[in-house]
Amino acid sequence: MIQTRKGRLYTGISTDPERRFAQHARGQGARYFRFDRPERIVFRETCADRSRALQREAELKKLSRRAKEKLLECLL
Repeated sequence: MIQTRKGRLYTGISTDPERRFAQHARGQGARYFRFDRPERIVFRETCADRSRALQREAELKKLSRRAKEKLLECLL
């Protein structure tokens, strides 16, 4: 999960989160970041395989903003 400069949260999957974050920071990839640049990676999980990663991504995307914030608070 990436936090943008405006504080929004973006959820996606990648085999190499740092590489993918760098791509987003350069403006490559997701249109989501064209007007609100990525600031930092705030949450990551490792999954057994791509199928499970896609399932988990869908679960996280369904969460409300408040639920995502609570998830992040638990990490502190």
